[in-house]
Amino acid sequence: MRIYISPRDGVPIYLQVVQQVRRLVASGELMPGDELPSIRSLADQLVVNPNTVAHAYRELESAGIVTTSRGLGTYVTETSQSTAHAERRAVLGERIDALVLESRQMRIPFDEVLEMMHEREAAFRAGDELTGEGSEVICG
Repeated sequence: MRIYISPRDGVPIYLQVVQQVRRLVASGELMPGDELPSIRSLADQLVVNPNTVAHAYRELESAGIVTTSRGLGTYVTETSQSTAHAERRAVLGERIDALVLESRQMRIPFDEVLEMMHEREAAFRAGDELTGEGSEVICG
């Protein structure tokens, strides 16, 4: 499980962990039944206070993404396809909200944002057709 935190991006660290685990589950990189690292292990890896990871795991559990059994570990919950699809939409919705807000702050009309999205999607599709492969985009 790959989780990266950025203390400088203004998002609380526990929330960065929550968002990244949600994305890993939504993308299928973390599957139902997969075990997450222990609180102490993940805290050591991220060099953060274990309470921060515990807070993130509590948030994930309240959202129904993971289940924790004291002494047994924290596991991705068994979800149906529709729940996984809903989670992917929720994760993408958060990214769209941020894009819409940023475009409004920059005073870029929504129609122009849509046009830019169509142009970017066409460029990715053209790249896929040329190489016969999918495109990997790394954000952050």
